[in-house]
Amino acid sequence: MDILWLKGDLLHPVDKGGKIRTYQMLRQLRRDHKVTFLTLANRDDPPEALGLAHEYCDRLVSVPYEEPRKFSPRFYRDLLLNLSSPLPYALEKYQSEAMRREISREMREHHYDVIVCDFLVPSVNIPEPNDWTTVLFQHNVESMIWRRHFETQSHRLKKTYLYNQWRKMDRYERAACHRFDAVVAVSEADRDLMREEFGLREVYDVPTGVDTEFFRPAGAAVNPRELVFTGSMDWMPNEDGMLYFVEKILPIVRRSMPDVELTVVGRNPTRQLVAMAEADPRIKVTGRVDDIRPYLDRAAASIVPLRVGGGTRLKIYEAMAMARPVISTTVGAEGLPLSDGEEIFIADAPEEFAERVVRVLSDEALASRMGARGREVVCSRFGWDRAADRFSEICERVVRNNSRKRAA
Repeated sequence: MDILWLKGDLLHPVDKGGKIRTYQMLRQLRRDHKVTFLTLANRDDPPEALGLAHEYCDRLVSVPYEEPRKFSPRFYRDLLLNLSSPLPYALEKYQSEAMRREISREMREHHYDVIVCDFLVPSVNIPEPNDWTTVLFQHNVESMIWRRHFETQSHRLKKTYLYNQWRKMDRYERAACHRFDAVVAVSEADRDLMREEFGLREVYDVPTGVDTEFFRPAGAAVNPRELVFTGSMDWMPNEDGMLYFVEKILPIVRRSMPDVELTVVGRNPTRQLVAMAEADPRIKVTGRVDDIRPYLDRAAASIVPLRVGGGTRLKIYEAMAMARPVISTTVGAEGLPLSDGEEIFIADAPEEFAERVVRVLSDEALASRMGARGREVVCSRFGWDRAADRFSEICERVVRNNSRKRAA
């Protein structure tokens, strides 16, 4: 197939879940298909981001774009103006007439078998009407994420704002999904949710993968009292999860183990999280790192205490591939075919989550068994080649169905 892949950003640095999934998927798809990658290119992207695009596409089309800096005057102005917009701010800020023109030009000048819209973001720039074969690749059910933000928020003003954004996202996502010939989710749970909530018929799922050659134990000395969390800290679900853990769960853990340490690894930590680390020498916040593997390798366990989110958490498979035991909430492990008490521990209440943490840290044999079982599972079942093959099969099926409809 000749694929036009639409994205809201370049993939380098490949340092967060959505980028990792797309990067690995495209590297596999290029074995059998031709990929043109059309994206917004932010002025803050690192210089090498354009040059390294050859790793995941045959041809790059980039559209210059300037995203408002968080907490800048323009950022707050746009938030205020968004109150009267039908679009949620998370999508409205990516509207680009230049990207719409480039998409139209590509479709006029080249014969693509299918257009893949990666996340909802590019969908705001797809011209209408069109008779192209289109697939929406939904890494998350976005409206569910915003609903959970609203439900977990206690600040009255913020709760009102999040309710507004959730309702806008829900209206847009429902309508947008029906504009595509098919929707691809990253878990059976998300697939079923979109089928039931949005009334979609052509909705499929692809498995989440992990690079088990890259993520493998290096044999570093383990700190028996160190917990690690990995993830982009400028993504609200990750920030919320860490603040929740530090405020509600860690104090309970420390009643039994006062010397427990926490390392938070991920780009752009918020001021509040940095302040917590400054107030507690046993909490380390690294910011962006070039390689998360050493932090996983030396930690006694990986934690995923998320209360908000959607899709699937790549961080869990990465930790399992490093043979680290994982303790997660139900939301954190949502959509992953894992068994509580075997490959992973799942707990939601703070006391229960803390008990699982203490149990893993105090029982080296248990931690070792869980780590070994986790690596065995991801190595045998969750390679990226399987995910890409499934995605390719779905796209080819949609193309065939559309061809039959047009011929009828």
